Amino acid sequence: MMKGYKRPLGHSNYTGSGEPKGPRPQPRQGPKPAAPRLVSWTEVQWLDAMTPVLTTLGVSLDEAQRQRCAAYMGMLAHWNGTYNLTALRDAPEMFTHHLSDCLAVLPHLVKHLDARSGGGAAGAVSQPVRLLDVGSGGGLPGVLLAIARPDMQVCCVDTVGKKAAFIRQVGAELRLPNLRAEHARVEDLASQHDIITSRAFASLADFIALTRERLAPGGVWMAMKGKSPDDERAVLPEDIEVFHVEQLQVPGLDAERCLVWMRKRG
Repeated sequence: MMKGYKRPLGHSNYTGSGEPKGPRPQPRQGPKPAAPRLVSWTEVQWLDAMTPVLTTLGVSLDEAQRQRCAAYMGMLAHWNGTYNLTALRDAPEMFTHHLSDCLAVLPHLVKHLDARSGGGAAGAVSQPVRLLDVGSGGGLPGVLLAIARPDMQVCCVDTVGKKAAFIRQVGAELRLPNLRAEHARVEDLASQHDIITSRAFASLADFIALTRERLAPGGVWMAMKGKSPDDERAVLPEDIEVFHVEQLQVPGLDAERCLVWMRKRG
């Protein structure tokens, strides 16, 4: 080495040919940020959180129904990671965005059912009301409606087989004989239903187009939406009538929700 020459700092592992003798030093890695901790609830916690919501909504469920709702939410949270049933994982978020959101529909559904039973011809409603939940996913709102209204026959349809299988398991474990699930495209079903509902499934026009043949004579569509979909209403077919739009107040949820009721004209 030439007299007085100092090897540059940081190059002591290099030979004169420029080839490294050992691995290049790597930049120091800082600790990875911790993933947010997800909150899970026991069935007792689901029950406790549900009580004030039912009071606020004016919904009456007996003890067995409340326990079934809590057990269902526990199953949904437990199997969510395996079957990807819903994008939400945190129990408080699942409570407000799923359970409260679906329960908020009940007073309006009950009012419709009461009007239907009181206004029909003699014997016209001797059979149970048939409700179809389209694109049900993990069973929202179909499972909760089946729990709350055992007098209705509820069918949940979804194109994802594991989601339909989950709903069948819920029906078996919670002993809900009025609940069934179909793994199918809704347009491929052969059954007809008195009420067809969906929750953030599609635009109103697409919802109608896909389910028109599934609606029984005199039946209605009940679409769960965010803010009032005025632009979607404007492009509905001429033979479809929006006869009621109800604003929903969901306890604990600071977001717009509404229920759009539709039927065939005439």
